[in-house]
Amino acid sequence: MKKISIKFNGKSVSADFGKTILAIALENGIEIPYLCYHPDIKSKQSCQISMVEINGSKNLKSACDLAEDGMEIVTNSEKIREERLKNLNLILKKHQLECSDCVFFRRCKLLELVTKFNAKPAAEQDKFLQVLQSGSVVFDQTKCIGCENCINVCPVNFLSLDKNKRIAPSSDEKKNCTNCGQCILHCPVGAIEGAGEFEELTSLFSEAKGKVMIAQFAPAVRTSIGEEFDMAPGEIATGKLVAGLKKLGFNYVFDTATGADFTTMEESDELIERLQKKERLPAMSSCCPAWVVFLEFNYPEFILSLCTSRSPQTMLGGITKNYWAKANKIDPKNIYVVSIMPCVAKKFEIQREELKIDGLAPVDRVLTTRELARLFKDRSIDLKNIEEKEADDPLGFPSGAGVIYGTSGGVFESAFRTAYFKMTGKELPQDAVKEIRGIEGLKIKEIKVDGISLKVCVANGLQNAKKVLEELKKNSKAFDAIEVMACPGGCVGGGGQSLPSNQEIIKKRSQSLYFIDEQKEIKAAHNNPAVKKIYAEFFTNEEIRKKILHTNFSPRGKTKIKKLNNSKESL
Repeated sequence: MKKISIKFNGKSVSADFGKTILAIALENGIEIPYLCYHPDIKSKQSCQISMVEINGSKNLKSACDLAEDGMEIVTNSEKIREERLKNLNLILKKHQLECSDCVFFRRCKLLELVTKFNAKPAAEQDKFLQVLQSGSVVFDQTKCIGCENCINVCPVNFLSLDKNKRIAPSSDEKKNCTNCGQCILHCPVGAIEGAGEFEELTSLFSEAKGKVMIAQFAPAVRTSIGEEFDMAPGEIATGKLVAGLKKLGFNYVFDTATGADFTTMEESDELIERLQKKERLPAMSSCCPAWVVFLEFNYPEFILSLCTSRSPQTMLGGITKNYWAKANKIDPKNIYVVSIMPCVAKKFEIQREELKIDGLAPVDRVLTTRELARLFKDRSIDLKNIEEKEADDPLGFPSGAGVIYGTSGGVFESAFRTAYFKMTGKELPQDAVKEIRGIEGLKIKEIKVDGISLKVCVANGLQNAKKVLEELKKNSKAFDAIEVMACPGGCVGGGGQSLPSNQEIIKKRSQSLYFIDEQKEIKAAHNNPAVKKIYAEFFTNEEIRKKILHTNFSPRGKTKIKKLNNSKESL
């Protein structure tokens, strides 16, 4: 990599060619205020907060510009401060919400700048501002500052400028939100939220009053929620998470990774059957609800390729309200299941009518990682210093394969560990499919093990998924198995995860999931004692098994965009 040398306030710094002034400054601990900058997207220099002086020029430049060899940069002066304050005040004219009313304030860059510069928010009223909802994502134009980060990261071009030059959901019937929530992660001022995010917390325990309250938590949450409590990115907090949930008042805490073990058992059967019959190939994963909605809306011709095995959260919810309820002599109607998910799309998933079992939804409420962290803080639960506890039997102890569902490549690897065993009677050699690991957006490999050969595609990010589906339209035999996760790096980079989120943080979360897998004595779903016991005791009847563990998919129309109450109060 070519190196350049630049000076910040007279101090020489060496850096990689091709980086922005701001990125280099941040890497070297040099303070330059910013608002809309994000390391994973190309800046449009919208905020103009990161102004600096370059080579003595009287004209200030944005630190979002690329650095050039030999630059001499001044990062702070009276003139620079005045320019930043002027631009900050222009931004505040757009931002209609008083900071004291905002639920986003805990992680708000704008509030940090207001405090730093002693700015006086004075928003100009705009009659065109609206609060709009599509699926499980809410767009509040009263907070929007027009940085366009959300437009840059939306994988389906659902967000754009409307006729009044405000960012808004598209009314185009050919564009539909998938609820992936990447716009939420990249909005610096909380103008985009999950539907009901934070506000539903107040009604959670009153709604479930008198019922047996059960929490389940997704694989990816255990390596991210600690970040909300000053723990290192990727630090494993499984036992602390369980302890926190029990302290909140949940009667039982189960692990969604155990649900992933059941998904693996069913999905591996589907893969084997399709390979043997040479039908409905490639077998496509269906765990990610944002990916499923994307395919149902944009590529309905491939719906039959989706595996019908339910996602881990709905799999575990169904098992809880049927097998576990029966074993404990509890009426399923008296069980209230709350899922802790790294994903906003999971809020949308539990509303699907086809997932109901005998009229009951498997999961009653979904909270994002961020929401749970907010709830812990509101109840003065310090996750960093809480004494660890174990999840409850029998649904709290997953295999290593169940845990790696939270990262790109994990779903296929889990399914193949079990499919390989079912086909050969032997355990899959360690690291046999290691090449499909990692957070790269698109991984295409031919897996060859003991005479078994599979053309495998692992994609994360819906733009990469589109590339794969377009390739399938040209060559239907291009792949035997496809895993897709809508978010960068998989669930570890989900739209409901802790903030901030970037590629480096996502990578650390992913690595920790594989570390958990390495430490597990039981590494495959088919070896999980709880899974074997429940299949032997409960899923001997094929009809019951299909009803609880499988679902169906169908072509989808555009999700209706709702206009919510247009007020300056937080949603």
